[in-house]
Amino acid sequence: MSTAPNQIIDFLSASAPFDHLPNNERERIAKQATLIYLTQTNKSVLLAQSQCLFLIQSGQFSVKDSDAPQRHLSEGDYFGIDGLIDRVDYALDVHVDMPGLVLCITHSSMYEAMQSAAFANFFTNAKSEALPNQAVLDSNSMWLHKPLAEVLNKAPVKADQAMDIHRAASLMAEQNVSSLLVTQNGKLVGIVTDRDLRNRVVATAAPLTRPISAVMTEDPVKISHNRTLFDAMSLMGEHNIHHLPVVENGAEKPIGMLTASDIVRHQRGNILFVIGELSKAQNLYELTRASWQIPHYFAMHAKRPGDFDIAGKVLAQATDIMTRKLITFYQQQQGAAPMAYCWVVYGSQAREDQSMGSDQDNALLLAHRPDRLEAEYFSGLANYVCNGLAKCGIALCSGNIMASNPDLRLSLDDAIEEARQWVRQPTPKAIMTFNIFLDARAAAGDTALFKRLQAARAPLLQQRSFLAALARHNNHISVPLSVFQKFVFEKGGNDEDAIDLKKNAVAIINNIVRLYALASAVSMPSTLARLDNLPETAGLVRKDAENLRDIWLFLNRLRWRHQLTRNVVDNRVSMSELSSIEKHQLKAAFKAIDRAQQAAVMKYSGGIS
Repeated sequence: MSTAPNQIIDFLSASAPFDHLPNNERERIAKQATLIYLTQTNKSVLLAQSQCLFLIQSGQFSVKDSDAPQRHLSEGDYFGIDGLIDRVDYALDVHVDMPGLVLCITHSSMYEAMQSAAFANFFTNAKSEALPNQAVLDSNSMWLHKPLAEVLNKAPVKADQAMDIHRAASLMAEQNVSSLLVTQNGKLVGIVTDRDLRNRVVATAAPLTRPISAVMTEDPVKISHNRTLFDAMSLMGEHNIHHLPVVENGAEKPIGMLTASDIVRHQRGNILFVIGELSKAQNLYELTRASWQIPHYFAMHAKRPGDFDIAGKVLAQATDIMTRKLITFYQQQQGAAPMAYCWVVYGSQAREDQSMGSDQDNALLLAHRPDRLEAEYFSGLANYVCNGLAKCGIALCSGNIMASNPDLRLSLDDAIEEARQWVRQPTPKAIMTFNIFLDARAAAGDTALFKRLQAARAPLLQQRSFLAALARHNNHISVPLSVFQKFVFEKGGNDEDAIDLKKNAVAIINNIVRLYALASAVSMPSTLARLDNLPETAGLVRKDAENLRDIWLFLNRLRWRHQLTRNVVDNRVSMSELSSIEKHQLKAAFKAIDRAQQAAVMKYSGGIS
């Protein structure tokens, strides 16, 4: 009985997806494989074996193995995939740019191994150059990203505010619910719970003929139906409530009620307890003590890929609560604000994708230009909140993009005029400065001010010249792949094989999606939400949007795992941290990002970069 050379077995054992096969299956494939040293002069040997899948161990090759354009490949890459999947003997053209070792694996041995669905899916995805997304689909925590419209499973139980208490209580008993949505002309005006009936009716012997509006909780905390289950959990924890009305986005029409018991039924592991601890803090000391539990909590409990998917959202929600708490503490000492204002957050906090190393990016939007006393009040507020966030572990921004910077405490009119100036003269320097402010969200204060700012900015940011300048600027950063599809590593740092996944991949996706969102007037700042809400007319087909979403999640999982396992705050992920299949996924991700980036440049700037 023949034995396979150890060199081939070792090579397959380090190559995805063969490294996931049982040892005996891997040895069976190795026995039927041939390892050749390929040069330009002997490549006819390879071309004679076209009924093979080819795995490059070393060297660089320019390959055309299907109707697709020629590809530049190097170690770890496959070719002949189309022939394998389509069962077609495509013509094979190989130019040897640098000689090297190539493993030729027969189709017959491959078809036997491809009886395993996971093994076959790897090559199907490789053929389409899509990121294998089974890990995304298998996530145990993705349920938290579900829109509330998908979570609600009952029609809303509601009553007009004129209905008497007796009939309302009977309705709750008939429907077997613990709460009732109270409406006026179809719009939500209040809620009534079992507790309200006990405390406000039974305990006070209130007449049952009185209208239900007499004992309801008026203007209750509510949430839009297009928000997520995680958003609802955070809101309920912050306000210490057990019933949360769900209303149509942009209207007050109630479509359901989310209760604490609903949350318990959906929850598969509570990683959000710290939200409640932050919400209960009564002073800066208690807030900082609770906030410093966050990194320890993630280190102890964030283990599954799905945990990493929501970690950035957890941090952003926690930072929002810290901000609101700090504003409250300041106002308890200094009094109410002298005018309407809005605390605006930018960057990763606005997108809700913070990581352990994220710093502050924020500003104050004021109702009008402040006089001297008003300016002193908001200066004190901004410094107190920014320094308080720093004590809570959210570092001060090295670029001074903070409300403590006087230039970032603007009136609404001045902020709108500033946007006009940026758009009017979109120089590279202006675009670089303004880019950070394009992902924005109101975290505290008068959100109506922020909405007015966004409404005024939207048509400005849709101007073709501005979008073209933004597309050209975004194209200055490229994915770290060489022409022969080798990873390109940054110099410096402790790991010589490290790639900054935030700067060289995640940020590029954020930039691409932001372009399409601005052009389509999609207002939400979250990258995933933007992808979900882009209209069909945006020019990004649904399949490509879903692939970018999967890639974004995959890259953020790698970043979070790197930070938590190595106890660091950087995004420089070493290739030695990745499995062989993750390296293939990463390369596929980079290729897809590059295609999307070039498509955006072509769409918005005519291909001029």
